Amino acid sequence: MESSSKQAAPANKLTPSAITHYLGQYVVGQEEAKRILSVAVYSHYRKLGKRRPDSVEVAKTNILLIGPTGTGKTLMCETLSHFLSVPFVTANATSLAQSKYVNEEIEALLLRLLEKAGGDIAKAQRGIVFIDEVDKLKTGTEQQGVSGERVQHAMLKIMEGTSVRIGGTQTIDTTNILFICAGAFVGLESITANSQAYGFIATSQDDNQKILDRLNSRVKPTDLFKFGLIPEFAGRLPIIANLESLSKEFLVKIMTEPRNSIYNQFREMLKDEGVELVIEEAAFRQIAEMAFEYKVGARSVRGIFEEMLMPVMYAIPDRPEVRKVVIRSLFEEAELLTAS
Repeated sequence: MESSSKQAAPANKLTPSAITHYLGQYVVGQEEAKRILSVAVYSHYRKLGKRRPDSVEVAKTNILLIGPTGTGKTLMCETLSHFLSVPFVTANATSLAQSKYVNEEIEALLLRLLEKAGGDIAKAQRGIVFIDEVDKLKTGTEQQGVSGERVQHAMLKIMEGTSVRIGGTQTIDTTNILFICAGAFVGLESITANSQAYGFIATSQDDNQKILDRLNSRVKPTDLFKFGLIPEFAGRLPIIANLESLSKEFLVKIMTEPRNSIYNQFREMLKDEGVELVIEEAAFRQIAEMAFEYKVGARSVRGIFEEMLMPVMYAIPDRPEVRKVVIRSLFEEAELLTAS
């Protein structure tokens, strides 16, 4: 869920902790993923700002987000783009695989990035490209005659850095564009569980054991190879962050805690009508229960929430005497209260 009130970061405030704090205002939970993403993004834009002709060339660190659908992968990246004030576009790897002209689809994606940058090529070349469902590109998959492996190969050059002609006349250098890929990677957990653990730290010290445990819990490149990503493609995604499935408690927090939560959005809309909206905790829990059963994370929350509010939003414009709306349950009519 997006809010037009999101503010870009001052240049001197771009630190990993500042990025994480900003993400926390809009994305509930996923603390480890937010920290990993923040450090990667900070490092990427830091080295762009400090690049000198005589400096050591630092390889680009594109990012892979792994997690079930509806856990906030797209939201985190879009929120990042607002904070950094850089153009942001999304693409679906499945759609790329369904096209017989993959290179043309990639060019169209970069053209959209240029449009988001207002035609400023320099700004577009510092943007973020988010590609979802890359797990659907694993080797052996084929959609409309285009193999997932072929799409992976087509994406290699732009992720590493190359000049691409778009629109027939303009050229974009993708070297400094940050690519963030994502996917649910269903079944990867069983591969990870059976992969060989690191054993080179033999110590009884608790801190060292924590480091070893963290390394062993991390998705390894070999796990991605076994899943079906080609080594060259997986190698372009050195930073990997795992997102956790959303519990019912987190679904309630998603509705209420972020600055642009759906609850705050509807409260603001009704406030413009001179009406106070109050939703009691039981209703939020019931929405979370129903959304949890749908097994698509936070995606289903908005639909259920809007369906609950629809009778209220329909009635309020014709009821100027109403000053307060109270919803106690998802399965009860809202109480419309007039001024006392």
